[in-house]
Amino acid sequence: MAGITVSGITSGLDVNQIVDDLVAAEGDPPTARLDFRELETEAEVSAMASLKSGLSAFRDAASPLSYASTFQSVSINSSDTDSVSATGSSIAKVGTHVVEVSQLAQAHGLASKALPSVTDSVGQGTLNFRFGTYDSSGNTFTANENKTAQSIVIDSANDSLQGIREAVNGAGIGVQASIVNDGSGYRLVFRSDDTGAVNGLEITVSGDGDGQNLDDAGLSQLAYDPTAAGVGSGKNLSQTVAAQDANFSVDGIAITKSSNTTTDVIEGVTLTLAATTTGATTLNVQRDTSTLRSSIDAFIGAFNDLSGIVNELGDYDADGGTAGILTGDSMLRNLEMQLRSTIGSPGVGLTGTVQTLADIGITTAADGSLSISDEASLSSALANDPEAVAALFSVVGRNDDPLINFISSTDNSKAGNYGVVVSTLATQGDYRSGTVTSFVVNADNDQFSLTVDGAQSATISLTQQTYASGAALAAEIQAKINADAVFNAAGARVSVEYAGGTFQIRSQSFGSNSSVTVTSADTNAGATLGISTSTGTSTTGIDVAGTIGGVTAIGAGRVLTGTGDASGLAIEVLGGATGSRVGISFARGFADTLIDTLDAYLADDGTLSEREDSLNARLEGIAEDRESLETRLDSLEERLRAEFTALELVLAQLQTTSDFLTQQLNALSNTGDT
Repeated sequence: MAGITVSGITSGLDVNQIVDDLVAAEGDPPTARLDFRELETEAEVSAMASLKSGLSAFRDAASPLSYASTFQSVSINSSDTDSVSATGSSIAKVGTHVVEVSQLAQAHGLASKALPSVTDSVGQGTLNFRFGTYDSSGNTFTANENKTAQSIVIDSANDSLQGIREAVNGAGIGVQASIVNDGSGYRLVFRSDDTGAVNGLEITVSGDGDGQNLDDAGLSQLAYDPTAAGVGSGKNLSQTVAAQDANFSVDGIAITKSSNTTTDVIEGVTLTLAATTTGATTLNVQRDTSTLRSSIDAFIGAFNDLSGIVNELGDYDADGGTAGILTGDSMLRNLEMQLRSTIGSPGVGLTGTVQTLADIGITTAADGSLSISDEASLSSALANDPEAVAALFSVVGRNDDPLINFISSTDNSKAGNYGVVVSTLATQGDYRSGTVTSFVVNADNDQFSLTVDGAQSATISLTQQTYASGAALAAEIQAKINADAVFNAAGARVSVEYAGGTFQIRSQSFGSNSSVTVTSADTNAGATLGISTSTGTSTTGIDVAGTIGGVTAIGAGRVLTGTGDASGLAIEVLGGATGSRVGISFARGFADTLIDTLDAYLADDGTLSEREDSLNARLEGIAEDRESLETRLDSLEERLRAEFTALELVLAQLQTTSDFLTQQLNALSNTGDT
């Protein structure tokens, strides 16, 4: 073989070199092919990682634009942020409002008289807390129907100022206790967690160890009945901060709220009052175009970065004769076509003047990149017609009926205009009691239990007293039902109204799952309060019914969900008339379409993952081929060495024979000479 040199003792051959050269001659070509395949595959793996990174970054940039709420964000400027501030949600309307604050809401504060020690016993018994409103003109205290009364037992383990403070704070009843040293002694301070007149405190004492629940001694020195005459008669704490509401006006309309933070005065706006004002504070609600513009800039930048990656991986340089790693790759070509087709096409279901990116000043260059070619058009569209821009990018359902809300859609929902016909409005389940003969609650009629929306309450216990009116007793019934732990966990709530001589307990939910049923009651409750298992009437709620796009929709509570082309379109019918209503216009912007496309590539079982799995499998195959080649070459080397060893043995034998024959011939020659 050319290039092989030989040397040796017997054969004169360099066996090791010959074997190495023969093995190399056999192994080098397939090794080179495996090296090339490995480098090529690793380059594709790197290309997939680069492409995946670009797609993921573009998806992150496109995602905010696929939500209509992104285009509805607002910014609110206040002319006096030290007094009034505000934030807005997506439903806030652009406009200007004037706010004046005359009084801030306060939490009720009470303090005991100064005591000499924080560890000495104050007294034992039970502290009873109620929340409500004190009316000084009528000297009456009306309980807050949304808060239940609370009691804390004070015994020898916690009868000091420190012990009472810890017991109150540890109970989590909506009251905070603290101890203040005013120089003359230690004062126990109670403060309601919540501001507002409806959250004023009434503290009564029962079971005082000294036998007196009203005097200014023992535990009763912590009593505070705002209707009592004064110290020694159950009004033994002093008021440090009055429970009061916030009084303010918005656009000249006087408003009273229990909190300094309100969310239901101006639609979509959260108002925070921090100080009284000496004049008008102006709130300017405007579209947050700067944030929206930043989102659009990020979208354009991420798309151009992705476009650059695609070009680098798939282009062919004719001048240099070089090709990208994925030049001619069908997956890359399909991705590029899908992206550019979506970017350049009108949004599905759009009407009006804004249907393409070009309509808002964003155009595509020859290399496929995006740029803002008309700043004026984009700024004008964002400021004057954000809904049209939202429809261009995102999923949007439009409806001009104030009593119908568009809720959601699914991937199966098709763009289009859908008429809405409501045949049945949703109703709430309720229980209407028998005739009520008395407003007196005592031990014979104070307990009952019921189910609300399928959840079963524990025993409801009413406060035993004579109520001033049916409305007052209705408020007590509502407060106690809504305070039930089972109902709170299930999200079940009721409203209670006294009308026509009966109590109506109504579930706050709607539809066929809405119901109220009395399951047990004190014997006398049916006779006096009309609440029992045998008197009164329970009515189950009804689901909304109707059609969307002329096809029967699925009703659940107040929500209608479309079928057919409108599949997955969900609207909430709040009320109004039955019959034909204002329809729904549903459009899919191209950002939403892009998200679907990108997800198909980026999902765990998507196109890129399948491609990566295939490449990794190819690398594993190359590694297996290397192992197989190495095994074959090892076998070849072993066989060659065995053959050369056998050759050496044969040559050695031949050499021995040659030496013997030479000796014999020499011997014969010598014999002839003699």
